[in-house]
Amino acid sequence: MTSPDPLAPRLPSPVHEIRDERFGRRGLRLLLKRDDLVHPELIGNKWRKLVPNIAAAQGRALVTFGGAYSNHLRATAAAGRLLGLPTTGVVRGQELAGRPLNPSLARCAADGMRLHFVDRSTYRRKTDPETLAGILHAAGAEGAYVVPEGGSNAEAVRGCRALGAELRGHADVVAVACGTGGTLAGLAAGLAAGQRALGVPVLKGGFLEADVQTLQERAFGARTGTWSLDDRFHCGGYARTTPELEAFARDFEQRHGLPVERLYVAKLLYGLVALAQENAFARGTTIAAVVTGRPFPDPGPAAAGR
Repeated sequence: MTSPDPLAPRLPSPVHEIRDERFGRRGLRLLLKRDDLVHPELIGNKWRKLVPNIAAAQGRALVTFGGAYSNHLRATAAAGRLLGLPTTGVVRGQELAGRPLNPSLARCAADGMRLHFVDRSTYRRKTDPETLAGILHAAGAEGAYVVPEGGSNAEAVRGCRALGAELRGHADVVAVACGTGGTLAGLAAGLAAGQRALGVPVLKGGFLEADVQTLQERAFGARTGTWSLDDRFHCGGYARTTPELEAFARDFEQRHGLPVERLYVAKLLYGLVALAQENAFARGTTIAAVVTGRPFPDPGPAAAGR
């Protein structure tokens, strides 16, 4: 008798309609694609991006990169614990090395991830081969399989294509919050003709369009699908929120009984409400918002049915 696969997913993730008058009075339907329910520990797009990379690693240890609040680091650490694979997380910010771990990094460490802190200048150059080799040597991770920041590479993008395929026939516009762009790149490729993908970046800088196109070229050979970005809703940048965003998220939770993850999902929903108010969508449009995460720390069993 074979043991169950600890990474076995719940696919396709469910699609739920949300009744919200901010959309309804403009003749719009809002659906939530509940990718937060794909796996209890590799939440949402993290499962879709990590599993293809784990397969490519062929049993080797994993090393990856992220900031102090990285969902990707936590997911990689959880995967390592579930599979018995050694993991190393290269964390942006040497100044963090001498401080108590925040709850996010503490979860990574509890799951067995070795944390290696690097200064921000070195971290920015981590894709340079010589710099990367130096980081891996210093971290004791030479020979490990390198998963890029956010998990976004060609393997991940091809893995996220299934997300788009699951939404064929469900919506006219599929919207997703973007960090490194891998989910949007794959999602757009999986949608049917006539559907379009909308990315809402959670980082400021306006650099993501080129990154998404590059990811698609590496995964599929060319820019693929119909997609665009609206970078007005980052609320100051990654891991930053505003009082207005916090009030919006609390209100959404109260309206719909749905815990809202703040760093990605809240910004996505906030952006969609703003776009609806701007009449950016034609009447009769069905919009699907991809719920890529849950609040951390997890609110507990009461949120399990989200």
